[in-house]
Amino acid sequence: MSLTIAELVAFNTVLLAALVSPGAAMLFITRATVTGGRGAGIATGIGLGTAAAMWTLAALLGLEAVFTLFPWTYTALKIGGALYLIWIAVQTWRHARDPLGEAPLARGRAVLSGMLLNFGNPKSMLFAAAVIVVVFPKGLAPADIAVIVLNHWALELVFYTCLALALSTPHVRRGYVSLKPIFDRIAATLLGALGLRLILEK
Repeated sequence: MSLTIAELVAFNTVLLAALVSPGAAMLFITRATVTGGRGAGIATGIGLGTAAAMWTLAALLGLEAVFTLFPWTYTALKIGGALYLIWIAVQTWRHARDPLGEAPLARGRAVLSGMLLNFGNPKSMLFAAAVIVVVFPKGLAPADIAVIVLNHWALELVFYTCLALALSTPHVRRGYVSLKPIFDRIAATLLGALGLRLILEK
């Protein structure tokens, strides 16, 4: 079976709907951008998008079957990701009243942080797997798989870059600085709640 434009458009539509919905990734890149600047936000988006695209590749290659055969692998990934979210939440809460640093976050560190956040959420792969089963036919050629993954990666990068550019304006930054303790503690609470939910749910 070969990939069609209609299937790719359907996949992109669902993916965009998922991207604009509030979640851990949105919270993470928002804080990274307003605290570290435009470059840090874009670098974080590269990390988030790279990890998400790799989950899509894993879904296309059948990693979901591995999770079914070896449930402990999914559980281990889920708990590891949950603990990482909780760690971020604790650090964010602890430093909520700290002033914004003037030194920009290293780009490599921002990329790695974004990747770790999305790698720590195997639900991203399960979401991708569910969409792939509905949208794409079985037996895709390697070239078609490459197109889907690169398309996913490019769409995430464009979305997160635009978001970082919007969030890095002086007006938005000034507004964040004035309400930083409140925003940081809201973000910490939501990220911590997401982490606890991953641990507690079956």
